[in-house]
Amino acid sequence: MIKQFIEFFPILLFFIAFKLYDIYVATAVVIVATILQVAFSWFKFRKVETMQWITLILVVVMGGLTLILHDEQFVKWKLSIIEWLFGVAFLGSQFIGKKTFIERMMSAQMELPAKTWKILNLCWAVFFIGVGCLNVYVMFNYNTDDWVTFKTFVVPALMAVFVVLQMIFIYKYIPDSES
Repeated sequence: MIKQFIEFFPILLFFIAFKLYDIYVATAVVIVATILQVAFSWFKFRKVETMQWITLILVVVMGGLTLILHDEQFVKWKLSIIEWLFGVAFLGSQFIGKKTFIERMMSAQMELPAKTWKILNLCWAVFFIGVGCLNVYVMFNYNTDDWVTFKTFVVPALMAVFVVLQMIFIYKYIPDSES
């Protein structure tokens, strides 16, 4: 539970700072919050996940460009870049290595046929690439206030719906507790 809160912490602070001030203050806040998030992970768990490092780098670079050049498009592109990196990584794992990313992450919790792992992994790849594309659409067709709402609430809601659909898909593979 604490890990999920820590992951959502920078996004929540970004939203609050945006509502109280503007996109530039919110960008500075998300940079500091993401640095604190990574530091907390290191001190609490003695480990920082690869995607946390990638996110930190992108937040600092794209957020820094937003602040230096006073152009909010850079911070808006960060979401698409991260989503596309996830999508490409999941897609690449279909062809590279013995296990897909989703199988590496979840195989300790459940057993699924190899074909099912590949289908799930491909679904995750398409989801991430799709969310990245959807972000670009929102960036260029809606105002910044709408984009912040999309990033803060719609993207996590899409993820929640996607996870529920994934659970429905794999439900038949969960062993019956009576057998």
